[in-house]
Amino acid sequence: MSGQIPVKASKDGLVASAKAAQQGKGLPPVHLWNAPFTGEMDMRIARDGTWFHEGAPIHREALVRLFSTILRKDGDTYVLVTPVEKVRIEVEDAPFVAVDFDVSGEGGSQVLSFTTNVGDTAVASAENPIRVARDAASDEPAPYVMVRAGLEARIDRKSFYRMVELGEHQDVDGQSWFGVMSGGCFFPMIPSGELD
Repeated sequence: MSGQIPVKASKDGLVASAKAAQQGKGLPPVHLWNAPFTGEMDMRIARDGTWFHEGAPIHREALVRLFSTILRKDGDTYVLVTPVEKVRIEVEDAPFVAVDFDVSGEGGSQVLSFTTNVGDTAVASAENPIRVARDAASDEPAPYVMVRAGLEARIDRKSFYRMVELGEHQDVDGQSWFGVMSGGCFFPMIPSGELD
């Protein structure tokens, strides 16, 4: 991480601040917190969704979920933020992984509701769009769904294959695309011509 000294022993302070900031149910209002930037923490979210602190995986699921509630994206930077401090962390790809989804309705009224590895749910819609990029290493489709406030989940392979089974072809700006419907929106995934 660029030139800053990693914050040491701030993990416990972040845990305490995050617990104190959680009031009732739901997510803390991280979008309202304007805490001072206090440096970088040696914390990383791997491509597979595993959280690491000082090179070791964090095995306590409750701790990972707690940290996920105070995660925010500021521009291209991911930070853990509390009312009293803000630290930068590394995210290899997307901060979350969509590990499953439920389907309700069909056709234009179909709704896909994704569940992430940290227990978030997101209904694919105009507010939480699905996008498909190309993986830089393999050139394979890399699907994502917006979870909240600029934070995406990479859709795991088994869920992507299930989405493909629900797919259909539609015209988008004069080009035929294969994609999926959810929440009244069509989300293009692959140009139809690439499926021939």
